[in-house]
Amino acid sequence: MRKICVGLVGWGTVGCGVVQVLRENADVIERRLGVPLELRRVADVDLERERPVAVPPEILTKNVDDILKDPEIDIVVELIGGLEAAKSIICSAIESGKHVVTANKALLAHQGNELFALAQKKGVSIGFEASVGGGIPIIKSLREGLASNQITTIFGILNGTANYILTRMTEDRLSFSDALKEAQDLGYAEADPTLDIEGIDTAHKLAIASSIAFGTPIQLDRVHIEGISGIDPLDIQYAEEFGYRLKLLAIARSRDSRLEMRVHPTLIAQNHVLASVKGAYNAVHIEGNAVADVMLYGLGAGMMPTGSAVVSDLIDTARDILSKTPSRIPALAFLPDKLQNIEIKPVSDVSTSYYFRFLALDKPGVLSKISGILGKHQISIAAVIQKGRHTDSVPLVMITHEALERSVRKALEEIDNLDVVLAPTVSIRIENDSD
Repeated sequence: MRKICVGLVGWGTVGCGVVQVLRENADVIERRLGVPLELRRVADVDLERERPVAVPPEILTKNVDDILKDPEIDIVVELIGGLEAAKSIICSAIESGKHVVTANKALLAHQGNELFALAQKKGVSIGFEASVGGGIPIIKSLREGLASNQITTIFGILNGTANYILTRMTEDRLSFSDALKEAQDLGYAEADPTLDIEGIDTAHKLAIASSIAFGTPIQLDRVHIEGISGIDPLDIQYAEEFGYRLKLLAIARSRDSRLEMRVHPTLIAQNHVLASVKGAYNAVHIEGNAVADVMLYGLGAGMMPTGSAVVSDLIDTARDILSKTPSRIPALAFLPDKLQNIEIKPVSDVSTSYYFRFLALDKPGVLSKISGILGKHQISIAAVIQKGRHTDSVPLVMITHEALERSVRKALEEIDNLDVVLAPTVSIRIENDSD
């Protein structure tokens, strides 16, 4: 009987999830596919480390060429992460006429355009559902379920580590450093958490999803990125008094023939569905001109959720192999020659509402000085709270109506130079339902 053979490169956490899903769900997979999916080889540099899921020792190898040069292997799964070594493996697999499945969002965000072009040239496919949102079918939803729509907006929580940290800071008033340490102790954050807490991992995912949604080549270098390492629990607390909750959001929006792509801490209304997404969960809100609003929610990482997404790609790829229709669905949803270089709006041209916290001397006329400068730059105040005194200083907290980022930067620079302002102003963007 015909079977589809798989070679797995990278026997780490996600690799174990792939093995487990293939093993536990072998029957249902074969019933859906019509033939078995057989794990023929597993390659890793460390075969001695204890793992939660074992594989038969006879299929283990330290030599990736045992997979790349095996003519019976149809699909290569790359799960080693990183850039250069992973790219070399994927390119070698494609050159050998093998299909590829990967969870490597960093590589695709940086070099996906080149890899997709090579795969098209060689008549093979690259599956990458697990690269955005772990077990949440974001890629499939954008490429297939919403293919009839003109997507207008994507915004959501795409990093579970950052969301866990912000949840703990919100609910238990932990400092950023304490919440990060807790996330590391629980295994949610890496020893070096930079990619997660500085918004880089989220930007990788947004760059990929935006290309599929809006029909443009991947443009990671045009994503505006800010992280959460500078967030003070005080601002989370003050924002709650205005009815907002803080999240690290990925935002892509098509407006006036230009595309916004930005990742930054964002305030959203407490009654917004994304505000209730807690802990390590991810969620993405998609707006289409025909379907209106769609919400996808679930675990964005982890052994089994990500393993589920990888095996889903294996099944799709196997179906294409069996029907002899490789790359039936273009990698970025649009035909390669129909991708458009849409102009990316710089963040200075973005208009949103803002949260400001000023630390000022507690004396008459301070608020009028600050509001006068804001007014000069066409920034209208929606609400103000003056908190209790701190010796001779006082926090002034305000929410603005929608204002142009460029104007905000100029106004805050001028305000921070006032002799009555004692520290740099804290500013956080707000996403309102009407934006």
